[in-house]
Amino acid sequence: MVVATKRAEPVAPAALDDFLDALWMEQGLGERTLSAYRSDLLGFQRWLVADGEELMDARRDQVLAFVGQRVGRGAKPRSVARLLTSLRRFYRYQVREGRLAEDPTRDVESPRLGRPLPGSLSEAEVSRLLAAPDPDTALGQRDRCMLEVLYATGLRVSELVGLSLSEVSLQQGLVRVLGKGGRERLVPLGEEALAWLQAWLREGRPALLGRRVCDAVFVTSRGEGLTRQAFWYRIKKHAQAVGITRSISPHTLRHAFATHLLNHGADLRVVQLLLGHGDLSTTQIYTHVARQRLQQMHAQHHPRG
Repeated sequence: MVVATKRAEPVAPAALDDFLDALWMEQGLGERTLSAYRSDLLGFQRWLVADGEELMDARRDQVLAFVGQRVGRGAKPRSVARLLTSLRRFYRYQVREGRLAEDPTRDVESPRLGRPLPGSLSEAEVSRLLAAPDPDTALGQRDRCMLEVLYATGLRVSELVGLSLSEVSLQQGLVRVLGKGGRERLVPLGEEALAWLQAWLREGRPALLGRRVCDAVFVTSRGEGLTRQAFWYRIKKHAQAVGITRSISPHTLRHAFATHLLNHGADLRVVQLLLGHGDLSTTQIYTHVARQRLQQMHAQHHPRG
């Protein structure tokens, strides 16, 4: 007698687990969202395995065929868009990390849907968060400095933890950043962040390093460069300490940087250059956040609001 067996689920590639960890640490995505990414990517992995391929070997024609199959089975535009988002973000991450030379989802168009607005902290909330670390300790001084630099520059968390001493000019008050797509940009620190950075390099960093040598600007008590994951834990801890209960990540301060600049009249193209966006349309999403804030302020404070 032949006994039917349940089809085994594909084993998640290490690259998939690493990608999901990065999303969780960098952007603070919830379990449901991460589970949806995993489901989409494992579904594609299962489809590829049946064709003798693997997730990291996918080609553009296979992406199109897989999406076409879903559409043919009646998948709604929003589901197709989410699937493509999962695939696109996964492969872009692999290219960014140097594991793939090309993104197989490049030039694959998604259904046109309304774009969600990024979350942002108010200026008062940012002030509370920046004041949370204890600057009288080396670790607290490091955390305060990192938060100040992050809010002052709008760096991606990977750019912040990857800063080396040679990329910081205290004399000019600038940091040199190599961002996505190999685009280099110079970003001003501002007086407050510069003062904290000078203090950290003069006091806290030497105290943590001792006689050890490390090129990273931000180091741990073991004398190593701080990781994205470790910084995510620190920022979440400080947010909770000052009563910020919403989901928060280092990327939240990048959103706040852009939104607050626009609220105070900064030119959109200047914000684009500071953020390192290759396309102005990527930056324009923040204008909607800024506009919402202006409308709220008008409604609250104008006599005929």
